[in-house]
Amino acid sequence: MLSDVNVALGVTGSIAAVKTVELAHELRRRGASVRAVVTESATGIVHPWALQFATGHEPITEITGAVEHVDLCGREGWADVLLIAPATANTVGKVAAAIDDTPVTTCATTALGADVPVVVAPAMHEPMYDHPGVLDAIDRVESWGVEFVDPRIEEGKAKIATEDAIVTATARATTEQSLAGESVVVTSGATTESVDPIRTLSNRASGRTGRAVARACHVRGADVTLVHDGPDVHYADVRLVESAAEMTEATVDACADADALVSAAAISDYTVEARDEKIKSGQESLTLELTPTPKLVDRVRDEYPGLSVIGFKAETAADDETLVERARETRDRVDMAFVVANDASVMGTDATRALLVDDGVGEYEGDKAGLGERVAQRLADRLA
Repeated sequence: MLSDVNVALGVTGSIAAVKTVELAHELRRRGASVRAVVTESATGIVHPWALQFATGHEPITEITGAVEHVDLCGREGWADVLLIAPATANTVGKVAAAIDDTPVTTCATTALGADVPVVVAPAMHEPMYDHPGVLDAIDRVESWGVEFVDPRIEEGKAKIATEDAIVTATARATTEQSLAGESVVVTSGATTESVDPIRTLSNRASGRTGRAVARACHVRGADVTLVHDGPDVHYADVRLVESAAEMTEATVDACADADALVSAAAISDYTVEARDEKIKSGQESLTLELTPTPKLVDRVRDEYPGLSVIGFKAETAADDETLVERARETRDRVDMAFVVANDASVMGTDATRALLVDDGVGEYEGDKAGLGERVAQRLADRLA
């Protein structure tokens, strides 16, 4: 997600600075190189040595005759993005007013003047976050193209956003916006059919791939609607569903204003008439009558003939030739842009292998985050 991206990490004097060591580690895990810039007040909360260990570089704690701010965030500087996390109310106000009295605010002014992307993750007590002057400063800075990562409002505090949300915002700020202006609906995970108030029929899909596609589309600038069975995510408008019928109706509704559908969910092929009360246990045998569920992609195609649709096809014990053949059958039947085909053995795992099938065949092998990026980029190419 952040492969070969250089991140200047600005750390200011919020108690949330204690989280920046792990944030720096997470940025590096996602492929970024990180150098820290620290205010004097922040050094009383997190020691520069800790940030040096976390980033692999000695932090900048003052601006000297070496003009560190220009070297880092100037037009020919090292950084691809300046991430200020955490940002205090004091720092947000100074950035809005172009006041340069700390290494972080000096880097911010330099970055904004040099058109280096800036991402800000505020953290402060809730009354400070609600102050009209702070809100005005946020609005002003946002009007300059700065990306704010909304804090979590809990216990009377505007707590710094999760590492995942901050990393995703940083990736969005440094990734070509090849899906900007596009609206993409993604289905993900399993559906569940109720047998009685306690028992269900479902499958082994984890939803990792669908969520990876949704995140990758968001990172490329799309407005994303994710239709799935949970959890809530920060990078998409989530519509929670349980059964195949609920997923179909929610998806058809979401696609009304969409440019594309990525149908990654493992939707139940069969449903059953649910009992109103729990089926008593201890019976020698029980027969359930399974009824086929309508195909979601067929319903969407009937409703929206011009919509770009990307399908997923899972098979068991199938060789590549068979996977490609069945993927193309699905593609041709529903008039899909392309189909992602894989063996069902990857359900629930972190790693995957998939074939991206249209008139040609592309192969992907790696983690599901990478597959999501590959699908999002191919979708962008199609929509372009």
